[in-house]
Amino acid sequence: MNTEHDWITTPVTAAILRGFLDLEPTARGLLPHRLPARARRQIPDGHLAVAEAQPSGVRLVFRTRATTVELDTLPTKRVHRGFPAPADGVYDLLVDGRLVAQATVPGGNVRTVTDLVTQASELREGPAGSARFIGLPARDKEVEIWLPHTEVTELVALRTDAPVEPVPDRGRRVWLHHGSSISHGSNAAHPSAVWPALAAARGGVELVNLGFGGGALLDPFTARAIRDTPADLISLKIGINIVNTDAMRLRAFTPAVHGFLDTVREGHPTTPLLVVSPVLCPVQEDTPGPLAPDFDGRTLRFKATGDPAERAAGRLTLTVIRDELARIVGERAVDDPDLHHLDGRDLYGEADYAELPLPDEVHPDPAGHRRIAENFARLAFGDGGPFGPATG
Repeated sequence: MNTEHDWITTPVTAAILRGFLDLEPTARGLLPHRLPARARRQIPDGHLAVAEAQPSGVRLVFRTRATTVELDTLPTKRVHRGFPAPADGVYDLLVDGRLVAQATVPGGNVRTVTDLVTQASELREGPAGSARFIGLPARDKEVEIWLPHTEVTELVALRTDAPVEPVPDRGRRVWLHHGSSISHGSNAAHPSAVWPALAAARGGVELVNLGFGGGALLDPFTARAIRDTPADLISLKIGINIVNTDAMRLRAFTPAVHGFLDTVREGHPTTPLLVVSPVLCPVQEDTPGPLAPDFDGRTLRFKATGDPAERAAGRLTLTVIRDELARIVGERAVDDPDLHHLDGRDLYGEADYAELPLPDEVHPDPAGHRRIAENFARLAFGDGGPFGPATG
């Protein structure tokens, strides 16, 4: 810690945090979660347990005249044995909605994935560190610090050289989005550039991002979490994880979708609710899962391993899921006028793939995230869209 300032330490509490569903006290501070404790007790695998604790969309928000800000955290970095360690996660600092600075926290814990299929891992503990931001404008301003979307992040201490106060409610609508790894932020360059964050900025809404890498599997505990979370707008991006985990057949998928929607509607009976089908993913369009890693030297790509001939027996592909989601929403919308459908290929389709191909055959690059955000903002938040100015 730099000692040239008269530091003010502000407790990190729910009053200055956004985008979380639960805060777990730890020996050092607080660990933000994107699923509540009840749901976490029902998680059946370590992969989702890590994903929900990676704070995609979670940010500190406060007003201050401070020119220097330090945030002490204990990150847990995720690496894959046999591959180069990824870059340290990025902390984005926004002033009055504009990105002005970035920082990283070296060190911390390291969780090494020893098996890509089972996600077995080993944890090595390390020290906490500081994300430091200097040279901020010496005026009253709203500051947001977006936490790394790829690192589990324990919040230890917030220090500034001027007082901090919570931001009063601005009356902005809350948008809760649930999806898979693309919504979580896979391959996005930094946390405020994950596509739901970019779309939320364009739509002028407060984001709660329940995008979980590998974890959008129509789990009942996730549906209950959405049901119980206050929101003015809700979107559910369904399908890709169902296919690439080969989690169910069509016979199970259809009632699972109905059950998920029924549970969400228990808590949000008239909230605008948008069901989004998968974006284009050529390796899974007409080939069932499971998805498997496909190594090209030291480059990780993915391939579908199912047999397309088994679609007739109920094996799921993205094409099958898109047709079924459109049918389900169309039928339910007769009695639920606030329920809407969006074909994911309108967010990222064949023309987008030709211009901005998927580097690993599944996840878009940073430019792809921007494209998806632009299209979602236009189709959902624009005039006539289900989340347009006249809705909610």
